[in-house]
Amino acid sequence: MSSKEKPTLGGTRIKTRKRNIAAPLDPAAFADAVVQIYLDNAGDLELVAKNLESSDLNFSRYGDTFFEVVFIGGRTQPGTVKLDEGERHPYSVIECEPKREAVLPSVMYVQKILRRRPFLIKNLENVMRKMLQSLELFEENERIKLSIFTALAFSQKLSGLPPETVLQPLLKDNLVAKGLVLSFITDFFKEYLIDNSIDDLISILKRGKMEDDLLEFFPSTKRTPEAVSEHFTKAGLLPLVEYNDKKIFEVRLKEMKSTLTTQLAEEVAISEVIETVKQHVKDAKLPDIEVVQILWDVLMDAIQWSGKNQQQNANSALRQVKKWAELLNTFCTTGKLELELMYKVQVQCYEDAKLMKLFPEIVRSLYDQDVLAEDTILHWFRKGTNLKGRQNFVKSLEPFVKWLEEAEEEE
Repeated sequence: MSSKEKPTLGGTRIKTRKRNIAAPLDPAAFADAVVQIYLDNAGDLELVAKNLESSDLNFSRYGDTFFEVVFIGGRTQPGTVKLDEGERHPYSVIECEPKREAVLPSVMYVQKILRRRPFLIKNLENVMRKMLQSLELFEENERIKLSIFTALAFSQKLSGLPPETVLQPLLKDNLVAKGLVLSFITDFFKEYLIDNSIDDLISILKRGKMEDDLLEFFPSTKRTPEAVSEHFTKAGLLPLVEYNDKKIFEVRLKEMKSTLTTQLAEEVAISEVIETVKQHVKDAKLPDIEVVQILWDVLMDAIQWSGKNQQQNANSALRQVKKWAELLNTFCTTGKLELELMYKVQVQCYEDAKLMKLFPEIVRSLYDQDVLAEDTILHWFRKGTNLKGRQNFVKSLEPFVKWLEEAEEEE
């Protein structure tokens, strides 16, 4: 053979690599097969589950289609919840009665399916999200059924169904504006609270990142705290109303405290600070006791405390009391409020080691600045009800009380 000729493999068969050829998607055939199982068993969900378990249907490929059949009764058109061509059955979630006892079997049935095929949880999320985003395409009684199913799904802890992926899609502007979200979420709350506590509900909302402001469920024209309270009170959801009122109250207290802290840091005039507090009290309808307690917290937080120098701490606290006495006086207008201020000072001195020995000096300074009246101090000394550190504080205050009593006798 010439050196220029190329070698050949005479008579050798060259094999080509086989390729994995994916079967084309056929969700219609899958949906028809599932529908037929429903029809063959007359909607008996126990039998349907058994037949599905023994079938060779490809759930991993058609999980979304399966849950469309569960909820709607057949396969839906792409991108919508409208039924596509093909078989359908009358035993779906939206075909049952809009009652708890009618919807619960479907929830338990889905739970059973998910226990055997846990990978389907993502498909359930997909389909529920699609339906909740399309609430306007359902009739009112169908939306009620969906809200009941959703509430029962969380109540039954449906294989770790995550609230954030299911509930967040509700907050579409057009659904909120039409009042559909408020109607749905109200039915959801009512159903969920039958078996669960308000704390459980708040936990669900927190995980769904929806607990901070119930106003988000309301159309923009009705987004007021009063509207929230009125709506949920009429719906019989008083625990939710109380929770929301408390939440709003805490936010407003925090806002006032933040504003005052800034004003003290900027050394704003006392008269301006007083007006700020009055405006917050008026706008938020804050109770007098809460106001007095916040004022004391803000004043003490503004002090640059020393870690070791007790005398420096005492001087700082007394200077602060003297400087802001007018502010305290403006809002400590009754003996009851003065007593609450004393209790506040008592608790702070008890809980903060660096202030433990300053209690009698602070009380004396508040007396000297006419913030605390003699009667208030004597009442606390003789009949005080807060026990935190009381025994030690009573003993440390004895010399001052003795002086007050002697002065009273001389008068």
